[in-house]
Amino acid sequence: MTHLPNPDSQPEFYQSVVTKRFVAWLFDIAFISLLCIVPVFLTLGAGLFFLPLIYAVLSFVYRVVTIANGSATLGMRFMGIELRDAFGSRLDMGKALAHTAGYFVSMAFFVVQIISVIMMLTNARCQGLTDSFLGTVMINQRA
Repeated sequence: MTHLPNPDSQPEFYQSVVTKRFVAWLFDIAFISLLCIVPVFLTLGAGLFFLPLIYAVLSFVYRVVTIANGSATLGMRFMGIELRDAFGSRLDMGKALAHTAGYFVSMAFFVVQIISVIMMLTNARCQGLTDSFLGTVMINQRA
């Protein structure tokens, strides 16, 4: 991780990242929820029976595509943060897919999600479980 900003000598890259991540997550949930309205209307309400599946598919695709095309979801961009890999580069399609899959696994298991949040709050680089596993970090864009 020598290619990433050092949290001791460059703390501005990690300042308020956990809070910004949370707000970005709320923004993304709201945006994805709005996207779910489209298939429900197009199916004249029948989509409500499949709403959890519709939400999951739209969420997964949204996260992979936005992270692969800018290393951040729209919520992350709004909050001025972005993901970087262990070499300091933006995430490509494969890493975006892996990061999103890790996010989905952590969201599927409450205990794993709690561990990830604790890691973000206690790690100098504010890395969650998926980030630690993949070697990714969330940093401030303008630092």
